[in-house]
Amino acid sequence: MPDLVVDGGDKLCVQLLIELRAHVRAAGPGAVIHLIATDPAAPVDLPAWCHLTGHTYLGPVEGAERPTYALRVAESAAETQESKPWHAA
Repeated sequence: MPDLVVDGGDKLCVQLLIELRAHVRAAGPGAVIHLIATDPAAPVDLPAWCHLTGHTYLGPVEGAERPTYALRVAESAAETQESKPWHAA
């Protein structure tokens, strides 16, 4: 079971990642977050963002009604720029 579910709806990945960053900070280290995302880029962008920041990408959530992806929040993650989630802070 996830510690937090974030419903990204039909948002594009860049907006999802900006919002996800706030949820990651609030959830804290070790938390498992499920991100619901219909953007076709999500299965590529989310693992890449996790790699960039140091969070652990856990993969797609099987059996979910909508496309859902899981990650585990890292103890010490690299920060990204506030409006540019693909750029290190």
